[in-house]
Amino acid sequence: MKITEAAQNYHEKLFPGYQSTFLETDPEFIERFDNFAFDEVVSQDDLDDRTRMMAILSVLLGCQGIDEFKAMLPAALNFGVTAVEVKEIVYQSAAYLGIGRVFPFLHAVNEILTARGIKLPLEGQATTTMENRLEAGIQAQVDIFGDSMRDFWKSGPEESRHINHWLAANCFGDYYTRKGLDYKQREMITFCFLLAQGGCEPQLTSHAAANMRLGNDKSFLIKVISQCLPFIGYPRSLNALRCVNEAAAKSE
Repeated sequence: MKITEAAQNYHEKLFPGYQSTFLETDPEFIERFDNFAFDEVVSQDDLDDRTRMMAILSVLLGCQGIDEFKAMLPAALNFGVTAVEVKEIVYQSAAYLGIGRVFPFLHAVNEILTARGIKLPLEGQATTTMENRLEAGIQAQVDIFGDSMRDFWKSGPEESRHINHWLAANCFGDYYTRKGLDYKQREMITFCFLLAQGGCEPQLTSHAAANMRLGNDKSFLIKVISQCLPFIGYPRSLNALRCVNEAAAKSE
């Protein structure tokens, strides 16, 4: 078995002192996977470890990879992702995945943080109230997507207009306005939630454009897709790349 020195070193940074049982049961697979994910992929570009780990946690939420999420969360904390950032990733995912898919991940985060001696609840990060969340959410949409979103909350057919209202007040007013992550980070993790769950290509293209508008350019988004590919596979990665290319072409 020939796991490269670079792959071994990166694995040790991720999981200090941990020896995978798959080395015994599935040595050929682990040789190829570790060499690919922990050498070839991480050496592909200059995405920093913290950003890489935040993206990986987000796509694992999106694809419902709960066991791998539990394995990667301590590694993310080892690489400097903070407990607040982890919580913000999970909280925001509820708006894009629904609580039915987020519930097990929230439990997992609480268990892992508690085991590391981190006292819960963490310091509050909310900046809005039920009275001003709509106004703040509308402003967040405008900041991210442009002034065309200012009246979006009251647009559409009467029977479904309430959903656009919720999008502004709940998705953006409740989550995007929180401290702990900035707009660029929040748009990156949203991009990751969408690309990993699949079937959301119109929204993925829209959020790729929003990322670019905030400064997460095409090159950055391709780096994010590349670093997440071992965790979500080729089909969804290629779909995401197509959406990024479409968003970039529209912005030219």
